[in-house]
Amino acid sequence: MNGGVNIFKLVAEASILVQFVMLALLVLSFLSWVIIIRKVSQLKAAMEEAENFEERFWSGADLAQLFREVSNRGSQNGGMENVFESGFREFVRQRQRKTNDMRIVIEGSERAMRVAGTREIGRLERNLEFLANVGSISPYVGLFGTVIGIMGAFQGLGEMKDVTIAVVAPHISEALIATAMGLFAAIPAVWAYNRFANKVERVASRYEVFQEEFSSVLQRQIQTDEAGH
Repeated sequence: MNGGVNIFKLVAEASILVQFVMLALLVLSFLSWVIIIRKVSQLKAAMEEAENFEERFWSGADLAQLFREVSNRGSQNGGMENVFESGFREFVRQRQRKTNDMRIVIEGSERAMRVAGTREIGRLERNLEFLANVGSISPYVGLFGTVIGIMGAFQGLGEMKDVTIAVVAPHISEALIATAMGLFAAIPAVWAYNRFANKVERVASRYEVFQEEFSSVLQRQIQTDEAGH
C-alpha cells in the first residue's frame, strides 16, 4: 500500500548496531515464547496430576499398595506422587529400624516430603527467572537501539542542506522500531511470569497442605499399629 510503513525496509536500512539490537530482541522474544508454551503444558499437567493423585489417595486405597504403584512407575511420577513416595519411603525406613519415638518417625517423613516438594517446585520454577529478566531489560534494550538510531539519523541529516519532515520521518520511524520490538518482547514475558509465578505458588500451597494431611495420616497409622500390639 502506497504511503504505508514498510517495516522490513526500515529494518534493512537501519544501522548495524540497531539491527543487532533488533536481532537480540527477536531472539529474546522467541525464547520467551518457547518457555511460555512449555510452561503452560507443564503447569497444567502438574495441577491435573495433583488432583488425580489426591483423588486416589483419599479414595481409601491401601497406602502400601499405593506406594508400590507409585514406585513401579519410577520417572513417570508427577510432583505430588514424588512427595508421597519420599515421605512414605522414609516412614517405612524409620519403622523398620524399630524406632519407638513417633516424633522421630514423623519428623523424618516430613523432612523427606519437604525435600521432594522443594525439588518439584524448583522444577516448575525453572526458566521463570529468564522471563522476568526479559520483561525487565527488553524495554531498555529497545530504548538503547532507538537512541542509537536517532543519533545516527540526526548525524546523517546534519549533512543535508534541505531537511523536511518527509526526510526526517523515515529515520525516526527506523529508530522507533527498536522500542516497539522491546515492548513486543517484554509485555508477553511480564504477563507470563506473573501468571506462572501465581500458578506455581498455588501448586506449592497444595503440596504443603498434602504434606500436613499425610503427616496426620501417618500419625494415625502409628497409633493404630501400637494399639494393635
